[in-house]
Parts: sequence; structure tokens; C-alpha cells
Amino acid sequence: MPELPDITVYIEALRIRIVGERLDRVVIKNPFLLRTAMPPISACEGKRVLAIERIGKRIAIGFESDLWMVLHLMIAGRLHWVDKSAKARKGTALAEFNFVHGTLTLTEAGSKRRASLHVVQGVSELEQFNRGGLDVMSASEAQFDSRLRAENHTLKRALTDPRILDGIGNAYSDEILHAAQLSPMTLTQRLARDEMSRLFAATRRVLSEWTDKLRAETAGGFPEKVTAFRPDMAVHGRYGQPCPVCGTAVQRIRYAENETNYCPRCQTGGRVLADRSLSRLLKDDWPKSVEELEKLRP
Repeated sequence: MPELPDITVYIEALRIRIVGERLDRVVIKNPFLLRTAMPPISACEGKRVLAIERIGKRIAIGFESDLWMVLHLMIAGRLHWVDKSAKARKGTALAEFNFVHGTLTLTEAGSKRRASLHVVQGVSELEQFNRGGLDVMSASEAQFDSRLRAENHTLKRALTDPRILDGIGNAYSDEILHAAQLSPMTLTQRLARDEMSRLFAATRRVLSEWTDKLRAETAGGFPEKVTAFRPDMAVHGRYGQPCPVCGTAVQRIRYAENETNYCPRCQTGGRVLADRSLSRLLKDDWPKSVEELEKLRP
């Protein structure tokens, strides 16, 4: 799922291309994408784009007459831009937004249709999409501390809960926890003051550094390589590969459609955390430490 760095770079690229431009035509190719009926999406046609804002992991596009389109890409949704003079992009788009100088398209990989588009009238209506999470990039350490300790959750859950923090998902939470050298299973109310300070600094640093990396990668173009799995990430998506800090094999905890990646030496004091399904299967044979794990390797 595109997270704060990805959404930030998307918005910056869109502002350059469509703010001040008139939307000539909208083509919705999949009815499941559009989640509202009034006002109709056709009401945005002929209107100029005045603003583009981020609401958590959503992108809000504001038009004349105080009309707003709110896009949520979910896990597999992606945006693409095709200049008027360029060859049309191959593949099936869920929606096309035609402007004078080019076309913005929305695609979604796989068969599950989770991406959504809402159209609302009035800036006040945008509040319904705000989950209430704290914007870490503008918050103080005291605000961050207070928000995380308000309820007692694991750090992994707290970082990815949009009601607690804003714009962080599965990928960057793994990277943040590795940078902070903290276990994903540590409870928020048990964090020592220095650990909370370390987590706050790591959160801001990781999000800032990755936003800069994605900007440099895009180099003024439109972001076409938005992915949660990048080869220069420390632990996310790198199960079994060496930690870039200590060389220990990255481990994972799998649950539902997600998994948490971590380094047992850097983050959990050498302890291998139980994978819910696999540890139940292995029971007493489940390795409890890095040393036990390495003995099992051929």
C-alpha cells in the first residue's frame, strides 16, 4: 500500500501537472471504484483543479465549486500519467481523468477491487476521511509520546493504526522499528523514555529519508515505480536475507495477508519471535534464539 512517502511524491507530481488545469472528461471503467452517487462525478468535468491535499493515505483533489475527489489506492492501486503526445499506456485502467495536457489513470493489480473514489461537495466533507492519526512530521515528541501511550498496543500495531499515527503502513513501520532497534511486539506503555525518544527520531528520519529517495528516483517525472518492496530497505520484504547492520538473517511474523520483518539481533536481543502459524505447528521445535535458528540451517 502506498504510504506517506509515496503519497507525498504522488501529490507533488500531480500538483505540477494538473493544478490550474481543467478536467475535460472522466471515464469510470469499473463501477466498484466509485463509492458515491451525489454529487455525480460528472459535476467535476469542466472544472479547474485548485488544490491537492493528503488525508492519511488518501489523495484529495479539489475543484472549482468546492468539489473534491478523494482517492484511496489501498494495497494495489497505482496512478499513472500519460502526456498528450505520448503513446497510451497498455493495460486496463479503472478510471481515466482527461486533462488538456495529458491523462491521469488509476489501475489496480490483481482481481480484488479495493481502491476507492469518493466525490463530495464542500471542504468540510473531507473530515469524514480523516481517521484522526497524528502527523508525525509536524508533531512534537511530547505529542508523539502521548498518542502512543494513550492505549497499550504493540509497536507494530500502534505505528500502522491510522487512528494513532498518520500515513504509516506495513513497509515503513518495519523500517522504522529496525532503525529504532525496537521489537515490533513491545507494548507502547512499556517503552522507557529513551526508547520512545529513539522511536520518535527514527520515525521522522525514515519517513523523511525515504521521501527524499523517492523524489530523487522520480527526478521530476511521474512516480511509476511505487512499491512496498525496495532492494535498499533494511528489513521489509527481506526475509532470510542478511541484516545490513549485523548480518543476521531477517525474520518474519506472518498474519492474514501481512507480515512483519525484523532483525532478531538488532531488535529483539537475539530472540526469534513466534510466527503464529508456523510456531504452533513446530511447538517445542520452534527455535527461540538466533543461535538455535542458525543450528537448524544446513
